[in-house]
Amino acid sequence: MLLPTSLVGSYPQPEWLIDREKLSHQMPPRVRAAELWRIPSPWLEQAQDDATLLAIRQQEAAGLDIITDGEIRRESYSNRFATALDGLDLDNPGTITSRSGHRALVPRVVGKISRRHPVEVRDLKFLRARTRRLIKITVPGPFTMSQQALNEHYPSDAEMALDYAAAVNAEIKDLFAAGANIVQMDEPYMEANPEKARQFGLAALERALDGVTGTTALHICFGYAALVPGRPAAYSFLSELEASPVRQISIETAQSNLDCSVLAKLSSKTIILGVLDLSTHEVETADVVAARIRRALPYVSPERLILASDCGMKYLPADVAFGKMQAMVEGAKKVRAEITC
Repeated sequence: MLLPTSLVGSYPQPEWLIDREKLSHQMPPRVRAAELWRIPSPWLEQAQDDATLLAIRQQEAAGLDIITDGEIRRESYSNRFATALDGLDLDNPGTITSRSGHRALVPRVVGKISRRHPVEVRDLKFLRARTRRLIKITVPGPFTMSQQALNEHYPSDAEMALDYAAAVNAEIKDLFAAGANIVQMDEPYMEANPEKARQFGLAALERALDGVTGTTALHICFGYAALVPGRPAAYSFLSELEASPVRQISIETAQSNLDCSVLAKLSSKTIILGVLDLSTHEVETADVVAARIRRALPYVSPERLILASDCGMKYLPADVAFGKMQAMVEGAKKVRAEITC
């Protein structure tokens, strides 16, 4: 389909499942945050399944073409996978300064990073069994995980990132084997730490995709709009991804009013274009969304565009999120009609 629609990854978790007030007043956790869940442990997985099914049905009802699991089972986009790996001391976390300048508790790396078992395969199978549409699942990228941990084992962060990448590689292969159509790596810290990303982030990305044959995406962003106010007018790390093996690049353009001419430098990639501003609870009109789509068309052919939200939809009220998804679907129809008439 021309101009298919999707989410970046997350969808609002119900208030009965998670303490949304507490969630919205702290930075995304890097270690586990079990205190956020409202459901006692014996019934938590079943409750998360029920909420995931709601997220799937809401995406379908809004008309999205590519469905995610809404990341309903996660306290943050990265910690569900990152804290399931070997080589970490989670009971005695370390402290680093996050990309937003806040102090954050993070896993201490005290041994070799390795994947003990598949982490998200059950999540993927649950999603695959409950929709006939194309499906996407997200995993944290190796560079970002290396920046969200305190290295007390490896001679360098670059070596640590390669072992994170090996763990991601194994997970991605298992996710495709389980039925994923698209697997997306989330790498916000490539934008936050562009010099380090140039030094070893791209090498870690190549290791993470070694031998992977399915359709892969990479999401790079400016941080959650609900937690990190303001947006720069341009990415500090983006065109470098043209040389990477990833097939799709997910970017934000709505809140930042991004100059889309930079997309001309990603001529071999499919662009997942963020066209929903998540810094506001105002639901865009279809005309506003259509205008955001048209901004990219001088630089990216419509055959290489997928439409999505900017990132961080989990922080919106559910009715606002649903309205924004509907606006994206209707905006896509308007532009699709202009292209095909």
